Order: sequence, then C-alpha cells, then structure tokens
Amino acid sequence: MLDLKNIPVLVTGGTGFIGSRLVPHLAAAGAQVTVLSRDPARAGRQFGAGIHCVKDPSETKERPPRVVVNLAGAGIADWPWTSRRRVELLDSRIAYTDRLRASLIDTPPEILVSASAVGYYGVSESREFTEKDGPGEGFAAQLCRRWEASAEAFSALGTRVTCVRIGLVLGPGGLLGRMKLPFSLGLGGRLGHGRQWMSWVHLDDVVGIFERSITDPELAGAVNATAPASVTNAEFTRTLGQVLKRPTPFPVPAFLLHSLLGQMADELLLAGAYVRPERAQAAAYPFRYPALEDALRDALGRTDTGG
Repeated sequence: MLDLKNIPVLVTGGTGFIGSRLVPHLAAAGAQVTVLSRDPARAGRQFGAGIHCVKDPSETKERPPRVVVNLAGAGIADWPWTSRRRVELLDSRIAYTDRLRASLIDTPPEILVSASAVGYYGVSESREFTEKDGPGEGFAAQLCRRWEASAEAFSALGTRVTCVRIGLVLGPGGLLGRMKLPFSLGLGGRLGHGRQWMSWVHLDDVVGIFERSITDPELAGAVNATAPASVTNAEFTRTLGQVLKRPTPFPVPAFLLHSLLGQMADELLLAGAYVRPERAQAAAYPFRYPALEDALRDALGRTDTGG
C-alpha cells in the first residue's frame, strides 16, 4: 500500500460535491494536495490554508504530482440533454482529460484515479453488473466509455490508471439536497413504475474507495463505487420517506418525466442497473454504510430512529 504522507497529489474538480470531501480527507492523510481550478482564489477560500490551488498544471512543475485524481465534469443530471448540453458533457470530461494528459506529458504521474459512472453499463431490470461487464447502450454509456478511454491513454505514459465508476452518491447536499424538500412536505413518490434499480453509495464510501484506489497497486482498471446492495426506486422512495417520517403517496408519471427531460429521464430516472462493487469487496474495502437506511440517516442528519 502507498503511504500518502508527503505525496504530491493534484485534484481536478476538487471544489465539487465529491472533491470537497475528498480533498481535506487526502490532506488529513498527509498528502500534499493541489487543487486545479478555474478560480484558484475561490477554491483557496473554500479549503483554507494547507491546500494549494492553481489554475494551470504548469504551476506544479517544481514538484510534479505523483498522483492525479480527476473529478472534473459538468453535472450529468443538472440540465436536459440538448445537443448543446451533450457537447458540454463530453468536452468537460473527454476533451478536458485529453488536455490534462497533454499538460503532464513531460512529468507524467505514477497514478491516475479518474471518475466515471455506473452509467457505463447501460440499463437493465434483470441483470447484475460487475467490473467484468462491458459497456451498455445509450448516451450515458457512450459518455463513460469515451471518458474512460481518455483516462486510459495515460497508461502509455507509464501511469497506473484506475477508473472509479460511481453510483448515486448520498451525502449532505447533492441529489438528496434537491429531494429533501418535496419529501419533507409529503410530496415524494416513486418515479414511474419504481422497479428500476438505483445503485447508490454513501459519499464517505466514495471517498474511501478513491483513497483505496490510490494506495492499492492492485486496483488498476475499473472499480465500482456502489454499496454492496442496490435497491429499486420504489424501495429507495419508501426508505427515504421512513427516514423523514413522511408519506410518499405521489408517484411521478413516466410520461411526464419523459416529456420534460427526454432521454435523460429514460436513462437516469426511469431506468437503471444493479451494479455490484466486486473489486472493492475482493480488496476487503470496509464499507462504512452498507445499508441504505443508515446511509440516508447520516446524509440527512437524521440520527433519530423512533417511529
């Protein structure tokens, strides 16, 4: 295992939902963390003293990073997938990773851990997926496949590359932050028929799997960042309602989601895949939140368990 103490680590997308938790975690482990940001001043205010923030990778040439963590990418569910939005999603992942590799070609990192997503596998109600499975169909699968290929190009520079395929992340803010208000008002409900799989994971376990992917030399290639047991949308809805102590009587019709969001609804909201973290489990990664209810309670700050 690699000891992170005094290891120079460059993080892209460090001010986002995952990065804002991962950056201080790596710093606490002793790494010398630099955040690559379009607005280094704002990033510096976010993280405070001890985290170096730069606008260009060339600013790390005095001490090149031994590890790069690539989290950059526009939010895939933030806006409908118009033609323009698809270009933004592709450019913010694939073209960005290509530019990052070009900027580090003279001083390549020993390790690259790059984000990907479980959308790589496409959608299915009947199959279970592990890292052994190939890519599925649809825009999300194509995006992830091309994103991972861009990251894998670092291997030609002698870099060990790990692509972390992230599930639905549960933590303070993020998707749960958007869901909390309607569910708290008793206006929540399943999406469509509710049988679609949701391969979820707690934010702390995403951070832990990224750290393990850095430190464990055996974890090259794809690593799924999902909890050991996925749930259906109907089960997720019931559990969230129980945690918030609110009913969930209002299912959202599939036709409405499709009319509003088009293919994004079809691939991300009305369908999903059961994705198992086979490699993390084989590496004996200790999941902090293997159970959905515990993960939701922590993410929402609901420590009460009474009825």
